[in-house]
Amino acid sequence: MDTEIKTIFLIDDDPTNLSVGSDALDGYYNVLTLNSGTRLLKVLERKTPDLILLDIEMPEMNGYETIKLLKSKAETAHIPVIFLTAKSDSENELEGLSLGAIDYIIKPFSKPLLLKRIEVHLLVEAQKQELIHFNKNLQEMVDAKTETVVELQNAVLKTMAELVEFRDDITGGHIERTQRYLHVLLNALSKHSIYKNETALWDMALVFQSAQLHDVGKIAIKDGILQKPGELTYEEFEQIKSHTVFGERVIEKIKESTTEQAFLEYARIFAISHHEKWDGSGYPNGLAGEEIPLLGRVMAIADVYDALVSERPYKKAFSHTEAVGIITDDMGKHFDPILVGLFLDVESDFREISANIV
Repeated sequence: MDTEIKTIFLIDDDPTNLSVGSDALDGYYNVLTLNSGTRLLKVLERKTPDLILLDIEMPEMNGYETIKLLKSKAETAHIPVIFLTAKSDSENELEGLSLGAIDYIIKPFSKPLLLKRIEVHLLVEAQKQELIHFNKNLQEMVDAKTETVVELQNAVLKTMAELVEFRDDITGGHIERTQRYLHVLLNALSKHSIYKNETALWDMALVFQSAQLHDVGKIAIKDGILQKPGELTYEEFEQIKSHTVFGERVIEKIKESTTEQAFLEYARIFAISHHEKWDGSGYPNGLAGEEIPLLGRVMAIADVYDALVSERPYKKAFSHTEAVGIITDDMGKHFDPILVGLFLDVESDFREISANIV
């Protein structure tokens, strides 16, 4: 196991932010602080860090301009960059992600949050480098290592999903539970030959795997909203709703760089459609009835059930019986009536999953 202390470059024009950030990381990483993007580029000519923490608002060369230069050069394009920003505009945050940043952290940041984000991203980077190494030698080891590569890809995907879940840290095992609920519902679909024309060509293994990314768009929603201990304002809820669109954009961006389309298409459908409602009152597109993709309609039941039986800062957890009653009452309004009927057949499986995965 690699025990080498990682090196992090912290770039910010504010000396106070440099001091606070350096103190937070001291003892965990080798930290080099720099006060401008220009100085960063010069230092990178002789030393490469494992990760860069980059302020957006800086004179002369801002964070966006700096990351464009980093990503344009082969020798620095691979370095993961996390933006540090005081901005709360999601469109600006999305711009940073589109330019190649892997995450952003709102200032002022807490030490535990900063350390956890860095830890997760360095883990993803290490797994990615291992995967690259395997792929370079794939011709020689294809038979012996195929299973290992698949497991590694799954680990990267799981880590990405857990990063999103950590940002929305009230949800606990939400991603794993919704995967299990989905598995139960889709097995019931197959058993009863319901919607068989739609599901006949699905690769179920990829469907279950891609479901982990249904909330990936939350990466673009600021922490103060995701972790707010109380009810959201109208404006905040509008931001939360935008995670469906952000998720679709992120997945579409990935699709541009790979030939693997089936998995990502399933993930895109989950991301954009799991908050649509049968009566057309959902978001983001107000689809109704069978206009809503079947994957989105199935995920809607899994997602809502888990939200109901989970505790939130602004509500206590409903009991399983109460959650079943709420979903039943919303048959034909929020949910596909046929799928609710299936849910009622397998609701005991939902109870067991909820009780065993926390």
